[in-house]
Amino acid sequence: MLSKKIEKGLNEQIGLEAYSSSYYMAIATWCAANGYNGIAKYLYHHSDEEREHMLKIYSYMNEAGAQAITPKIDKPPAEQKSVRAGIQAALKHEMKVTASINSLADVSMKEKDYTTFNFLQWFIKEQLEEENQFRSILSKIDLVGTDSKGLYMIDKEMGKKVDNS
Repeated sequence: MLSKKIEKGLNEQIGLEAYSSSYYMAIATWCAANGYNGIAKYLYHHSDEEREHMLKIYSYMNEAGAQAITPKIDKPPAEQKSVRAGIQAALKHEMKVTASINSLADVSMKEKDYTTFNFLQWFIKEQLEEENQFRSILSKIDLVGTDSKGLYMIDKEMGKKVDNS
């Protein structure tokens, strides 16, 4: 049985993962509406991954005999200033998710809930990958630039990432 503190933290994490899924869907929709179909494809796929993360926590909580709560999520912003701004915002959001996961791991260690700590290790590794992905995209945008040719290259490359996964 999970402690109330761990249960509360996991439910908050469910909310963050749900928002992440919705957030990436919003950025993807903006990208698609502005002709960046490869970036949209990548972000739609990323939105699905975030939903899978949320479901992973639901399953864990159910197995642990805890009450997973479906969260109310805020509406993400529909507009982006630019592709780069959208990706930068995604990185900032992933950093927030990482901090939340790390905090939850810290609480699980303090509570001596080693099962939850072990469960969270997958998320800790995943967050490193997710932050790295968005940093890599930003580096490439900075390398090729934000003119039409540079964004075309980024759009094409990001669309291929989904095809190759």
